[in-house]
Amino acid sequence: MGRHNRPDHHATDEAARRPRTRHRSVALATVLVLGVATGTAVAVNSGLFSLNGSCADGAVRLNLVAAPDIAPALRSAATDAREQGVTSDGRCLDVKVSARDPYKVADALRAGDDLGYEVWVPDSDLWLDRAAQGDEEMPVTAAGNIAHTPVAMGTVPSAAKSLGWPGKKYSWAELTTAATADDQLRLGAADPARSATGLLALTAIGASAEQASGPEAETQVAATAKLLAQRTSDSDAQALDTLARDNSGTERGNPRRNQALVVSEQAAFTHNAAAGPEGSLSLFYPKDGSPRLDYPFALVNETRLSTDQSRAAVRFMSLLGEAPGRAVLEKHGFRSGNGTPPEGLVSAAGGRAPQPYATTAAEPPTREQVQEALGLWTITVQSARLTTVVDASSSMSALVPGRNQSRMEVTRNSLVRALDQFTGEDEIGLWEFSTLLEGKRDYRKLVETARLGDRGDQGTSHRALLTKAFNDLRPIPGGYTGLYDTTLAAYKEAQETYVSGKFNALVILTDGVNQDPGSLSRSALVAELQRLADPKRPVPLIAIAVGPDADKDEVTELAEATGGSGHQVNDPAQIHEVILKAIMAAGQN
Repeated sequence: MGRHNRPDHHATDEAARRPRTRHRSVALATVLVLGVATGTAVAVNSGLFSLNGSCADGAVRLNLVAAPDIAPALRSAATDAREQGVTSDGRCLDVKVSARDPYKVADALRAGDDLGYEVWVPDSDLWLDRAAQGDEEMPVTAAGNIAHTPVAMGTVPSAAKSLGWPGKKYSWAELTTAATADDQLRLGAADPARSATGLLALTAIGASAEQASGPEAETQVAATAKLLAQRTSDSDAQALDTLARDNSGTERGNPRRNQALVVSEQAAFTHNAAAGPEGSLSLFYPKDGSPRLDYPFALVNETRLSTDQSRAAVRFMSLLGEAPGRAVLEKHGFRSGNGTPPEGLVSAAGGRAPQPYATTAAEPPTREQVQEALGLWTITVQSARLTTVVDASSSMSALVPGRNQSRMEVTRNSLVRALDQFTGEDEIGLWEFSTLLEGKRDYRKLVETARLGDRGDQGTSHRALLTKAFNDLRPIPGGYTGLYDTTLAAYKEAQETYVSGKFNALVILTDGVNQDPGSLSRSALVAELQRLADPKRPVPLIAIAVGPDADKDEVTELAEATGGSGHQVNDPAQIHEVILKAIMAAGQN
């Protein structure tokens, strides 16, 4: 990469040219933050980041952890910088690169763990969002993006031919349908809870299905996710190992071998470099856009970094945006900049016209889309067993601000919408509660917890029965909120009817505090829930406080006694999103 006379304020071409794909500060803003103590802004504009120093003061050492796919490229760039004497403020750069799965780093940072790294380069901005979701997370500052690669579908030669490659173009929804319709063609993917490639593909499939199928989209995506869940791998590397090695009868007949795989262009590039002609991948780039891995360059716990470390980190990032640095990245199969991708790179990865490999990338998913996809994935992989307990006290008749509907009306509509995220294998039941609904009981069981796909004597599905029961929910005139006795009774039954191998949980929605003077106390309920909670048979309570009169602290205390979580929603229309997010979080725990 050589010694250069350019001052360090020339940021990466990639960061300068491409818009940020998520709502984070751009690189220049971060550069300004880095120099608060010593006026870096002045230093940048005057070219004090000279590359002509003698390294007399010793090297500036940085520990960088990166996603396994980009770590080799960064090691190569770091080696070039050391060997060619690249400096920051007259001190040589000494960057040590370690490889670690992004989900592991994100979870550790979210828990507040100091991993000893100054810089983190995951494969997607998604992991920066995940790392920031903890109560005591280690702060991470995004400085820019250094490379990108589209997510596509790779197929072995026999599958590529049967699907019409390269001439036939598909949307994400069409492609996954075609790839799962043939019993002889098996589609694999990396676990979306652990792989940005898998997660971006799952959100793209959902968006594509919604465009094509409208109201039926969620059911279609759930079905696709169920099929994918049967053939997922823990990581992208392990997913590649499942591909059929050749077109022999032995490989085609091996049920553990996949003929198609959700994969990044860069992963296909690396795979094809080592595979023979019969094992190389051909890439389908969906016509409705390929989401892309975008490799953010982020500083970890920026405030503890010395000024030299901060400026050296920015210097190393800028090197990756210069021509020699981009060449290193492209040599390893990564795209840089927003121009037309190099034909040699695309061809080596298995891309060919008229596949739309050079079209604009798909819009990155919103946080809400990501949470919904992860929630869907959690309940799809594990199958869920949920009992939903809904407050039917008279206060649920209050109108929701800005809507011409009551709390109960909006709540039941949101519950019906949430139901679409579950498959026929999931088990769901319904209770309602107020005060004195059945004799001295504050609660009433409306629908038994059973498989949504089951059918009764009249041929009606359990899903249809539950949908009708949701729509029939009405506030009880004069009813109060019998929260504590109901919570204990529902939790005891959920524990007693626990089903191994499923995600068991209790979901309670209430718009107020406990109003039953004859019930057990809050402290007594918490103590009893803690006693009943069994780590070997986990049943987390997901408690949702609906509206301004509910007490989030109260429901949170109750939920946390079981290992669950409490949530507040001012608009009941948010309930389905909160349920899915809570299921995802509890499922990960």
